[in-house]
Amino acid sequence: MRRLTLILSALIFVAVSSRGQAADTGSIHLGYPVYSQYLQNGLMINPAYTGSRGALSAFLSYRKQWMNMPGSPVIQSVSLHTPLKNDKVALGLLAQFMQYGRTRSSSLYASYAYHIRIGEGKLSFGLRGGFDRAQNDYSGILLTNLNDPVFKSNEKPYFLPNVSSGVYYFNNKFFAGLSVPSFLSYKKTSSGDIRLFHNFSNYDLVFSAGGLISFSDFVKFKPSLLADYSMQNGGKMNQLDLNVNIILGDFLWIGGSWRTTEQVVVAIAQVQINPQLMFGLSYDYPAGRMKNFKTGGSTEVVVRYEFGYKISASNPRYF
Repeated sequence: MRRLTLILSALIFVAVSSRGQAADTGSIHLGYPVYSQYLQNGLMINPAYTGSRGALSAFLSYRKQWMNMPGSPVIQSVSLHTPLKNDKVALGLLAQFMQYGRTRSSSLYASYAYHIRIGEGKLSFGLRGGFDRAQNDYSGILLTNLNDPVFKSNEKPYFLPNVSSGVYYFNNKFFAGLSVPSFLSYKKTSSGDIRLFHNFSNYDLVFSAGGLISFSDFVKFKPSLLADYSMQNGGKMNQLDLNVNIILGDFLWIGGSWRTTEQVVVAIAQVQINPQLMFGLSYDYPAGRMKNFKTGGSTEVVVRYEFGYKISASNPRYF
């Protein structure tokens, strides 16, 4: 039983956090949790997105991964970001909470962006800094050896500071961004301590882009993609999403994604109640090997509210 618990926790840890063995044996490389509605809050994947909504934007999300599997990940996030009076400068805050198996983790990051107007759009440069905190709690596990030192009731928490950066361009018809989610990596020593180090070969590069095609004032089409490329072990694609959205009357967004690397189909529906308030719901269906495990898929609920919105309903924001 304890081996099964450890294996399940390890698999979930890898799948949710996009973390893996780096070129240095035993190193821990921090990525970011998997979301399906990240395009409605680009702050999750790129600090240069900070302030791009033109208002104080608050975003909440709740995600239940692999609903039918005991101990499967639950991921919650909350973020705030806004431009300042000098609209060239923007600040943001992102907090995330995860629980998977016997592990609980949280993170808190502050972001800064500087915007430069280029033609009808803006080019943004962003920086982010903060920390991740993780702790294992083995209390409640039935052990054959109650004194097994591997399973202490509560391990000491690990604090893992990190920094990231990105660049993001957007206008009314197009957006594109590139970011490095984490610059620093960590290695667990033989004594059980965590050591910080830096290695260029451990970087992930996250690229996102999309556009808006207007068929009429009522019907619009928004294709986009996201690619997460890891430089570890000679390079590999961690995640590749192909996304489409149909926008009806600037009120109802109906879309889907194909996550090619995991063979997952995502259905998304979002309602823009007014220029300030948006609700979204998505469901991930495993179409590849994971469907044989009857995971039940994954669901995600999001809410976004924007204070002091200055853009009229006749000229809404799509990115």
